[in-house]
Amino acid sequence: MNAQRGSTEEQSLADLARRLRAADTGGWTPDGVNALADGLGWARGGTADHPVLVTGRSSGDARLRPVGTYEEPYTDGESYVELAVPVGTAAPDVAAQAAAFRAANEELTAALGRPSVMGSHGDMGPFYGSGPHWGAPFLRWRGSTDTLELRAGKAGPELVLQPTGPAENWFWRQGHGEEHAISGFFGSNRDPANAGLGFPGGWTACSWETVTRSLGDFLEALPAEAIALGVGFGMPFYGRTRGSAPLLFDVTCDDRLAIGCFAPDGVDAASLGWGTVAEHPGTASIWSDDDPVWRVDAGGPGEPKGRALAEMLVATARAAGVTEPAGLIVGGEAEYVDTYHVRYYGLGLPTG
Repeated sequence: MNAQRGSTEEQSLADLARRLRAADTGGWTPDGVNALADGLGWARGGTADHPVLVTGRSSGDARLRPVGTYEEPYTDGESYVELAVPVGTAAPDVAAQAAAFRAANEELTAALGRPSVMGSHGDMGPFYGSGPHWGAPFLRWRGSTDTLELRAGKAGPELVLQPTGPAENWFWRQGHGEEHAISGFFGSNRDPANAGLGFPGGWTACSWETVTRSLGDFLEALPAEAIALGVGFGMPFYGRTRGSAPLLFDVTCDDRLAIGCFAPDGVDAASLGWGTVAEHPGTASIWSDDDPVWRVDAGGPGEPKGRALAEMLVATARAAGVTEPAGLIVGGEAEYVDTYHVRYYGLGLPTG
């Protein structure tokens, strides 16, 4: 296919989002996508394997994702499963990428209202795609036929228009219970747009190594994703020991990640890597000086050392008498983030 010149007029992000939401995608068939491109004033370009729409936007052309080997089982007559439009670029560092996503988030929320769905794709995006290294936050304005998503792209935020059915069918069918079948976390609110939204089953970590990997990935990206999404997390973790399940950790994250530890007597928390408020004075604004005694300030976007933090939490839990991964429990309070009910699929831990 020969590339043609697209519109040279740069629309605002809000105007582009409104036009995409109002577009008639015609069932995502070739004819429907051609009509969509004509309506947007964008010419077809690229190749048959990698088709694009020439937008004329400074952030780049839009990518069409044809139905292929990985997408076909989840579709029902569509020829394409998404149109991804780059809407911004930023420096490659984590803080800049998170800030660029946050700015797009705020503009879109002001124009379209609060997203009906928010979360993180983790290390496995829709149809087994991969996201950027710093995190994979997303926001969705769900529709019965098509859904608009703000997604973290490799160079900056992207606005993605997708048929609702295939994307949700893919997600639903990952709930087969195998380790790491689903990554990230998924939050929905009471928006009427979420009527009929289904939630797949999760998976259960079978080894401490699995817990270490999944928890490390989660903690490393959490400050950047919290900033990008504009939410804060408060997550208690409990440890089941001899019939009881006392509070072990308190994970809190807005623009920085801090973790408090309630290690029982007999556990040498200092030797496991925990400090006090003297070593981590920034945590004084979160907890009092002596409750919890043990804590760590893991830093802001790009700073947490996920693997090391996860190893410290796992070692502490085991020293406290938690004998199996299923004994490390995410407190139910963690499921309520702003106006969203959140499921932490990527952790592989029970919630109670």
